[in-house]
Amino acid sequence: MIAPSLHPGAVRAACLRRRRWSFGLTARSVALLIAGFAWLVPGFWRGELAYAMLAWDALVLLAAVLDGMRLPAPAALTLGRSWTNAPALDSVTEIELTVENSGPVILDCRLEDDLPPALTAEPTTHRVLAFPRVPAAVRYRIEPQERGDWDAGSVYIRYSSPLGLVERWACAPLLQRVRVYPALRTGKEQKIFLARSRQIDLQLRQTRQRGFGRDFESLREYHEGDDLRDICWTATARRGSLITRQYQTERSQPVWIVLDCGRLMRSRVAAVAPGNAALSGAAPAVRVHSKLDFACTTAVSLAQLALFSGDRVGLLAYGQGTQQRLLPGRGAAHLRQMIEALAQVRAESSEADHLRATATLNHLQPRRSLILWVTDLAESAMRPEVIDGAMQLLRRHVLLFVAMAQPEVELIAGARPKNVEEMFRAAAAQEMEGRRERLLAQLHEQGALTLDLNPEALTSSILNQYLTVKERAMV
Repeated sequence: MIAPSLHPGAVRAACLRRRRWSFGLTARSVALLIAGFAWLVPGFWRGELAYAMLAWDALVLLAAVLDGMRLPAPAALTLGRSWTNAPALDSVTEIELTVENSGPVILDCRLEDDLPPALTAEPTTHRVLAFPRVPAAVRYRIEPQERGDWDAGSVYIRYSSPLGLVERWACAPLLQRVRVYPALRTGKEQKIFLARSRQIDLQLRQTRQRGFGRDFESLREYHEGDDLRDICWTATARRGSLITRQYQTERSQPVWIVLDCGRLMRSRVAAVAPGNAALSGAAPAVRVHSKLDFACTTAVSLAQLALFSGDRVGLLAYGQGTQQRLLPGRGAAHLRQMIEALAQVRAESSEADHLRATATLNHLQPRRSLILWVTDLAESAMRPEVIDGAMQLLRRHVLLFVAMAQPEVELIAGARPKNVEEMFRAAAAQEMEGRRERLLAQLHEQGALTLDLNPEALTSSILNQYLTVKERAMV
């Protein structure tokens, strides 16, 4: 489950007048006034009946004035906004709006929440009946479209009495900063990978090698030829004989997630949303996200799996400079920091500085580690800079290099051309794909693990590759 601490905090505020004259006639009042024109029909035969229209309209206006005087002032209303779960991509978030009416009259309220387009495509009106001194609530759902920090605005309210002749307008300044997180794959989607990780861990326990590495394994009697530095003097004092420490190869390894935030990762890709639409017979939902959004979702899933497997996870997100940097760590608090960092990562409009990121990573992680590098390959005549940076990392680390493909290019390359224009387009797409294959083959020859994936297949493929690395003890 998502930690409650990720939820935006609940906010409450008393209502304020929207403008100096913050009231008006309702559609019911206008309809009654228009109905007074019906007295003009008998007025053609008897002129004095035409004055009945004026009497009718005066009566309606008097009733409207009395109805408006019964309505409480905006300060008598208190509105609140609370969130049932943390906003994240590809997930539904429920928002609860509450109305507290301290006036003496039952109010028919219409609420409109001012949320940014990143949270909801268009505002909707919600209706709720507020009894005196009894909190009333209404819930509605949103589906965030973009990661990052966004400002939620005021909640606007129009309220009237049950008679409904006059309504007042007010707003509650429920301003708050809301953070939208990457898609959080939890629960059933992670069970298969977690079960396989547990199985690999048990296999490594059975086949562990003693005497190698510096991970403490057990104590035993001192034998001639053992290193004196490994003697455990506290155990020696208790037992009265020399006791030495026995070590095994380390099981906890550093895992670095490196994300390219340059212009190539701004490309938007349509993908089928996960869910059970196929089972229910409904048409599958299609969501459009940037490549960086898919990369952040994969980073969260990999971090969860690696921490469960006992590894330490670090993060480096870079563009022209370093956007987010998190040293390897473990635990729920560290995972929380990583999710917060990934929510703030932004794709830049310029090319990322890959060599600078490589130098930063080599400085932060001098020892051997597993590095997942999610990026894309630029189409240029020269060898992309990211390939040079990856080859520098291979001298010291195990590198899993992932290039995110563009599904539209694959469709064009595989389509049968029907005219000359389509033939040239297909030839260009095939040339682009062939060049990507050659560049990735060069990296593979140098010892890197390479993947060329469509964004929607990114998460499952990388998690499987990570488990394969663990199973083969490649780090």
